[in-house]
Amino acid sequence: MTIRKILTEPNKILREKSLRVENVNKDIQQLMDDMLETLYAAPGIGLAAIQVGVAKRVIVMDISRSRNDIGRDEKEDKEPKNPMYFVNPEIVWKSEDKFTYEEGCLSVPNQFAEIDRPKQCHVRHLDYNGDPQELKAEGLLATCIQHEIDHLEGILFIDYLSKLKKEMIIKKLSKQTKESVERIVV
Repeated sequence: MTIRKILTEPNKILREKSLRVENVNKDIQQLMDDMLETLYAAPGIGLAAIQVGVAKRVIVMDISRSRNDIGRDEKEDKEPKNPMYFVNPEIVWKSEDKFTYEEGCLSVPNQFAEIDRPKQCHVRHLDYNGDPQELKAEGLLATCIQHEIDHLEGILFIDYLSKLKKEMIIKKLSKQTKESVERIVV
């Protein structure tokens, strides 16, 4: 397994629509393995393939660790890991009830905002072995799935914010990227 580089906003690749996977084969499974290792190293709870520069409809998640757990030494983890794999995920139903969660994103580092999303959703997808599945999700799991499926459509959580808030975040991220490039050059 390999830890891959996570792309950060602004990056035009993050705005691409991802392509359907025709067959869950060893290459796709290797991609999912790499993505999961990248997710744990980042650390985060969800990652879409486009975030590592691969425009395929693939998502990995593990919400067993809350934000409070992220960053702790793995030896301190009390909860076992619970990875989830989604190939060609498709939301087939969303509740009208909304749930507000403070979202962040590995591709929008150190930025958080409260986002309203449907409280529940049903998702059809293929699992790690290519077998069809349907999942009924609510709360944090539903939020995370919707957030990651947005990535597959080229949508970031900041796109739900006001134009001014979004521009301020992108400006901060552009400045951080420029400063890190300057530090490397010096």
